[in-house]
This record gives sequence, C-alpha cells and structure tokens, in this order.
Amino acid sequence: MNAARLDAQMALLTEACRLKSVHRATTLCDGSRPENSAEHSWHLALYALVLGEHAPDGVDTSRVITMLLLHDLVEIDAGDTPIYAEADRAAIANAEQAAADRIFGLLPADQAQGLRALWDEFEAGQSADARFAKALDRFQPPNQNLASDGISWREHGATLDKVEDRVGKPIMRGAPALWNWIAPKIRDWFTRNG
Repeated sequence: MNAARLDAQMALLTEACRLKSVHRATTLCDGSRPENSAEHSWHLALYALVLGEHAPDGVDTSRVITMLLLHDLVEIDAGDTPIYAEADRAAIANAEQAAADRIFGLLPADQAQGLRALWDEFEAGQSADARFAKALDRFQPPNQNLASDGISWREHGATLDKVEDRVGKPIMRGAPALWNWIAPKIRDWFTRNG
C-alpha cells in the first residue's frame, strides 16, 4: 500500500463531500426542496446508465458516466449558476478553471491528469461523449421542472424561447432523440402556463 497516494485520493474524496452543500436552482421532482450538486451529478450518471441506448453511435457510456460524476466538482469553489441567470460566463469559466486546478490537484499526479482531462473534454463539448454528457446535463432539469409543475422555471422567469435556446440546443446537439421526446412536453407546459 502506498500511504501517500491513498492520503491524496482521500483528500479529493473528502473535498467532494462539500458538493452536497452546493444548492441548485432546480428542485427535486416532488418540488420539496432544491437539489444539491452532488445529487444532480449522481442523477445524471444514472441518466447515462439508463438512457445510454439513446446516445448517438460511438458514444462510450462508461466515459460519459465518469464525466458526469466529475463535471460539477468545480462548483465546490465556483458555486452553481442557474442556466437562466444573466451572468458573466467568462468570469464563471475562469473561476471553474481555477477550481479544477485546485480540486483535481489534490489527487496523485497520474490520476489528476486523467480525471482532469475528462473534465476538460466535458467542458470543451467537442467529442461525441462530451456532447452526450452535456445533453444529459441539460435534459435532467426540464424533466424535473415538468414533474414539479415548473417550480424553478417560474422562480427564474424561464420562457419557452430561453428553454429552447439554453436547453434545447445542447440536447439536440448531443442527443437529438431525447430532445424530440421532451420538446413537445415543454412546449405544451409553456402553452398552458405562459
């Protein structure tokens, strides 16, 4: 056993526990409370596991699951910015890069490099795996809004145009079958509640 390696790995795992305290704008499906970022990451990994058959050809679901488990670790330092918020996206990206440097830097160098590379791949959104992971990241919140009768949509002034732009485009890019399934449900909700 390499005690120093295990110490470093446990440092990251202990730090990751802080993600449970980062609250998101989206509520649980039952609307009882906001979800936290750790719950969101776990739920997205489950989405990938269950919905992987709807991924475009060539997507490696196990890589997608790993990306989704890692993608929001930076929110420990940078916080979560609601998708419908008007925000300085460049400043957020810079804060997330600094957080990634610190958090992944807790790991042994070889592990840090591999996991950071997956996080960077997710952020870039260029590979088929990253596009599918990003699509799932955008697909989960509208499902929870539909289940809760739009609690966070109402609280954050979401409009159909904003949902189609900020959620629909990434889903369509990475998982068109999922967008084709949910788009009519979203449009119907906004028609009834617009």
